[in-house]
Amino acid sequence: MPLNQDFVGRCFVADVPFQVGREHIRQFARAVGDDNPLYHDVDAARAAGFPDLVAPPTFLINAMPGTLGLPTEDEALGLDYTLVVHGEQRFELHRPVVAGDELVTSSTLTSIRAVGRNEVLVTTYRYDTTAGEQVATGICTLVSRGTAAPRS
Repeated sequence: MPLNQDFVGRCFVADVPFQVGREHIRQFARAVGDDNPLYHDVDAARAAGFPDLVAPPTFLINAMPGTLGLPTEDEALGLDYTLVVHGEQRFELHRPVVAGDELVTSSTLTSIRAVGRNEVLVTTYRYDTTAGEQVATGICTLVSRGTAAPRS
């Protein structure tokens, strides 16, 4: 069954700001195998001119609300998350994310298009501090396998 196109253009905002913590940053950096001292050592980060630990660029995946910012619990969308594979992820940082940032993330389902028997969902993200400073934007592409309408 095809996904519900009525969801295209809808914006979803995180209910609670995401608090970027030092241990979040360190754990993420360890998980991706990055030993950059800016991600682990507060003194090194401050010596480089940052107020605290710096988050790796892909750290922002943690700040997405829900399941990649999509209303996967809303049956009206028609998305069976067990059929979804991750296609692509991009972030554009307007400034580095640092420990102590409180981020409000909004996601907008920008498009759903059929590609063969699959549907490709594109979601855009905006990351702002609670003070209203835009920190980053992002794009996520997901593939819903086998849900496109049959071709006649």
